[in-house]
Amino acid sequence: MAWRQHIPALAMAAAGINQASAAWDAVSDSFCDDDGWPIDEEGYADGKVKRDAEAWTHVEVFLAHGPEVLAGVRAAADGTDHVEGPIAEDLRRLRGIDTTLERAGQIHTEWEDVMELMDASLPGSRELYAGRAREIRNAEGWDYAHTLAIQGPALVRAGDYFANQTERAQVALARSVSSLRKASPAAPSVPPASNPTAPRRSR
Repeated sequence: MAWRQHIPALAMAAAGINQASAAWDAVSDSFCDDDGWPIDEEGYADGKVKRDAEAWTHVEVFLAHGPEVLAGVRAAADGTDHVEGPIAEDLRRLRGIDTTLERAGQIHTEWEDVMELMDASLPGSRELYAGRAREIRNAEGWDYAHTLAIQGPALVRAGDYFANQTERAQVALARSVSSLRKASPAAPSVPPASNPTAPRRSR
């Protein structure tokens, strides 16, 4: 269960995206008029930039840990798990998470490519442009962060369920083997074969 260690990181990442979203929702109305139009455009824009930046750090956690857990869940789930049982709804929510991770991964790759181009074409000037490039990356990634905040907890619950199932099976198997060893009677000791002296023939 190598992917078992990734589950807590995914749980924290999903919670982090929700926290970033909730923090922005709590103050966003203060930058707008009664009709929802921004009256403090600079403050409104800065608030979204902050939200997107915080959310993207958690998206990167999903990119690092999510695919392995998702592969483990899908390998462990059978047809019954998708129809009934404690994680059937979570498995349904995971439909499409491949696309979410793939597109977020594309944004990450494009960002790395842009940074390499900057290093090659603008030596010493990277930081002048990197900040704006980060804002663009984070803004493009927000929709996927929002989706992962919904799909992520389902992945965590499903992964945790199957990890626990496997651990219980391993414990039960170990106990069964131990019980069999204790119950098996010791093999009877076999005395060494005697080698009687051949009788002498009388002359």
